[in-house]
Amino acid sequence: MTIRLYPMKEIKIILEGEHIRFVTDVLDRIKASGYTVFSDVSGKGHSGYHKGHLMFNDTSSLQMVLTVVPEDKVEPILSALKPFLERHSGSLFVLDASVLRPDHFESTNS
Repeated sequence: MTIRLYPMKEIKIILEGEHIRFVTDVLDRIKASGYTVFSDVSGKGHSGYHKGHLMFNDTSSLQMVLTVVPEDKVEPILSALKPFLERHSGSLFVLDASVLRPDHFESTNS
């Protein structure tokens, strides 16, 4: 049995929790079919080590947003987020991904 996979793009955005709404609003406006938010992220980057301890609420820790989209949605997402990332700390990665069920990643109207 051969399993067919369909090419997509995975976008990971790591940013301070206080800005999470901006990113999810961009993804909703561009009609990404979905995203996952990982709270309390830790790691070392350009500005040093960030410990992901949650002190009072999600706005005080790093968070990561992961979405998988068709190729044609990458440019609008990057164009919307680039000015934001030029003013605030954060990282954005675009990777090749493959999915088993491409219909789950089509645009939604909600």
